[in-house]
Amino acid sequence: MPKILIVDDERAIRRTLREILEYEKYEIEEAEDGEIGLDKIEKNSYDVVILDIKMPKKDGIEVLTEMKQKGIDTPVIMLSGHGNLETAVEAVKKGAFDYIPKPPDLNRLLITLRNAMEKVSLVTETKILKKKIAKSKQIVGDSTPIQKIKETIAKVAPTEARVLITGDNGSGKELVARWLHEQSNRANGPLVEVNCAAIPSELIESELFGHEKGAFTSAVKQRIGKFEQANGGTLFLDEIGDMSLSAQAKVLRALQENKITKVGGDKEEKVDVRVIAATNKDLLKEVEENRFRLDLYHRLSVILIHVPSLNQRKDDIPSLTEHFLDEICGDYGIPVKKIEQDAIEALQARNWTGNIRELRNVVERLVIMSDKTITKQDVIDYSGPGGKAESKGIDFDKFANLQQLQDYVERSFIEYKLDNNSWNTSKTADDIGVSRKQLEEKMESLGLKKR
Repeated sequence: MPKILIVDDERAIRRTLREILEYEKYEIEEAEDGEIGLDKIEKNSYDVVILDIKMPKKDGIEVLTEMKQKGIDTPVIMLSGHGNLETAVEAVKKGAFDYIPKPPDLNRLLITLRNAMEKVSLVTETKILKKKIAKSKQIVGDSTPIQKIKETIAKVAPTEARVLITGDNGSGKELVARWLHEQSNRANGPLVEVNCAAIPSELIESELFGHEKGAFTSAVKQRIGKFEQANGGTLFLDEIGDMSLSAQAKVLRALQENKITKVGGDKEEKVDVRVIAATNKDLLKEVEENRFRLDLYHRLSVILIHVPSLNQRKDDIPSLTEHFLDEICGDYGIPVKKIEQDAIEALQARNWTGNIRELRNVVERLVIMSDKTITKQDVIDYSGPGGKAESKGIDFDKFANLQQLQDYVERSFIEYKLDNNSWNTSKTADDIGVSRKQLEEKMESLGLKKR
């Protein structure tokens, strides 16, 4: 039941308001002057305060001012006599939600109360969402590659340099882009994201630059493009390697001149945008095969940040798992589940082809399917496709002879060791007890290309 404090020195006003508001299912408390009212506001939590302006000891303006100074953001509805209209307007300027002249119009009071309650609800919801977003934007981990990324972001974010982020799908490229924006001088501006792979090639130019009415058959009205939407902020071009060559040419021009032209238009418009791009492709290879412009690559890659796969940062799996457990259990409104050490080790032993995204999905599955404590057996049962762990065994039916099985095991073992050593062949050769030359020959015979 919403709780309301009525602060007014007129007993008749307090009694009338109490009777009406209690009938409307509000819980009511009273205070006969500003000093008592402020004391109650400091000690208790109210959804709305109804505050008279002219009162003994402390008037309503003084109470409102002290509330704001102490960081109390409870909505305040001011009551004012007809002669105090200017004072009431001044109170609204100082942070009151609204004012109502005396004697109060009860219908107006009820509507104002409902609006104030909705504001409280929206403010609370916004705070919760901001906490969730801030929590989800953390880059979790203390491995050497992650520390290097954090250091690079700290240096690069405050500049206007363009950044190209590379890495496998699900490795966290979008998170790096968000950090770059949040720690930049443009943090108060918009962060606009475009997934270039998800937009058909014939629509990508309209999506980026907008279009004029009548530019093509379905263009029934003018459209503002992503470059304009991101004006004063950051434009994140995800999967830039999938962009068509014609769109690449226009993006290059926009980066060179800080100007865009809508599809079907001839007027140039200035834009102030910092561009961050990301891709899971080898763009230099795409350049060689004439699928990506070399000049655009150089424009985008002022700073290069490579996000390692989860297999290359398995030391971070314990902290990532704890982070996801806390986040997911919080979302479900349940106590945070514990996970045993050998269950963590079982997660570290898996091959994470889907990277961070896959790990989060597995942790969510474990939260749903496991008891209060997640065990190694839970990981075995629920961490793989179809609810079974990949480590259950090898499908021997797919091997025609012993040599094929041996090649498969050797290839899997070497690839696992290479992933753990960030594909450093010298370190991997030392780990498995062979020379670097022997390792590279074995990699070639097994079809393992050096990354």
